[in-house]
Amino acid sequence: MLTKNQFKRILSLRQKKQRLKQALFIVEGPKVVQEFLDSNYELMEIFSISEKYAIYKEQHTPIDLNTLQKISTLVTPNEVLAIFKIPPPKEVDLSSLILALDGLNNPGNLGTIIRLCDWFGIKDLVCSKTSVDCYNPKVVQAAMGSHVRVNIHYVKLELFLEGKSETIGTFMDAKASIYDAEFPNKGVVVLGNESKGISKEVASKLKKEIAIPRFGSIKKTESLNVATAAAIILSEYKRRSIER
Repeated sequence: MLTKNQFKRILSLRQKKQRLKQALFIVEGPKVVQEFLDSNYELMEIFSISEKYAIYKEQHTPIDLNTLQKISTLVTPNEVLAIFKIPPPKEVDLSSLILALDGLNNPGNLGTIIRLCDWFGIKDLVCSKTSVDCYNPKVVQAAMGSHVRVNIHYVKLELFLEGKSETIGTFMDAKASIYDAEFPNKGVVVLGNESKGISKEVASKLKKEIAIPRFGSIKKTESLNVATAAAIILSEYKRRSIER
């Protein structure tokens, strides 16, 4: 049975401030929870309407569907909610391509980009400190467990880019197309905020600018979703690396 303290703790973890303070985050649904259970992430508590999670003994609290609905962040709660410990940060691996995000706001976009990094074999995703928290429940849900295979870092991005030999920014009005530009074996490719793009501070540290060209007959499309842009860029990078 769920205690009042457990209930309060679960609800508190919807807030970034509390996630950082307690170094804990929420994962929901059998598929996503299993990804974390099979990884190096440390399980703290697990609440479920299913008997199969009873194997986690001390960490497990059986609950009914009504209770799950009260603690879930999902519109349609799905069987299990777990709390995991946020791991300590790792060092960024500079030996391969790194994707960086400057001021990304939308949790769904970040979750999708984490999943894209996993799909295309990008080990390190670097986010500016102004970007949405990667342990936001909506981000975790959208990433579908890819957190366990992608190292996510929060840095002062303009300082991180200093001294890097290959730094590429994506801009709507850049003259160089991604289909013509050189893609390095290693370096940093930066994507900007959904509405404002890359900030001036970060842009000043970039050595190259590229764009995804529009091919529509009248070319009136205002912009491209940032997660879609990430998919195109990572696909093109991987295609080039295979052809080398």
